[in-house]
Amino acid sequence: MYTFFFRLVFTRMDPERAHHLAFRWIRRAARIPVLRTFAAAVLAPRHKELRTEAFGLRMHGPLGLAAGFDKNAVAIDGMAMMGFDHVEIGTVTGEAQPGNPKKRLFRLVADRALINRMGFNNDGSLAVAARLAAREPVFRTVVGVNIGKTKAVPEAEAAGDYVKSAERLAPYADYLVVNVSSPNTPGLRNLQATEALRPLLTAVREAADRAVPARRVPLLVKIAPDLADEDVDAVADLAVELGLDGIIATNTTIAREAGASLTGETGGLSGAPLKKRSLEVLRRLYARVGDRITLVGVGGIESAEDAWQRILAGATLVQGYSAFIYEGPFWSRSLHKGLAARLRTSPYATLADAVGADVRKPA
Repeated sequence: MYTFFFRLVFTRMDPERAHHLAFRWIRRAARIPVLRTFAAAVLAPRHKELRTEAFGLRMHGPLGLAAGFDKNAVAIDGMAMMGFDHVEIGTVTGEAQPGNPKKRLFRLVADRALINRMGFNNDGSLAVAARLAAREPVFRTVVGVNIGKTKAVPEAEAAGDYVKSAERLAPYADYLVVNVSSPNTPGLRNLQATEALRPLLTAVREAADRAVPARRVPLLVKIAPDLADEDVDAVADLAVELGLDGIIATNTTIAREAGASLTGETGGLSGAPLKKRSLEVLRRLYARVGDRITLVGVGGIESAEDAWQRILAGATLVQGYSAFIYEGPFWSRSLHKGLAARLRTSPYATLADAVGADVRKPA
């Protein structure tokens, strides 16, 4: 049904307009008590065997909504209603900004992918912090906050911009993510170099600790799939050195597959074409850090089998975005069901036992 509706209606509509329309429906449904209870029962049934713990946080399962979908923290309960076990909002910048000129979001239906060059369009950290402070949760879900650099801020002053966001948002974050890997903010990816990343992450860690002295807010970094293998290793080593809580692998890619549609459009490519490289980066990270750091797998996850492969490669949590666009409201239900079935037929008693199992196998 959704596939028919998607092709009949959404494919004839500008992708960004379609996103806002669907988003509005989700938000409205979540405001109606009877409707949201019914929707959650249908779309988000719980599987006890999938219960997951990460960063000291307990979740119903490992599946989260990747950053970029709910940039301004306006539909956290709506996305929990849709079956996501954690919701990562953002990317949020120090100051509000409109993002890049439209048209800036493109569907590659034949490739089951998206290209975006949104440019961190968001309401800014002050407004988002106020929204989170006023929020009265309906569903219990873990909320991650993804922060990035304001476009107008020079690269040399990036740390101060991240610190501003961290101080404002850390009190409301179950975990905090430093995004240095979007291809749509000029110079941002330069911050992935360890000589720039070390002082940045240190400053954000200190800011979060100042803002929330009563608890440690878990801190993660999100990296690009386009890093060379030796740079992936360097980030892994730095994360261990600094005591980071996690790494998210990976963001969108600037690479283009031969034969893919719309390859002339600039921006970050997400969805199925990202699957292979994202899995490679995840496996490399786990081989480097083992169980010392929690890894989050994202990029090209379309099915329960994809999620299972990420877990075996070292991911404690997985995230999706593009597949939700193409598969619709029953996607997370299907993924949870399939993941539970794979766990039951595996040699592992829990998901935690399966994490990294393929990487740990003797050669």
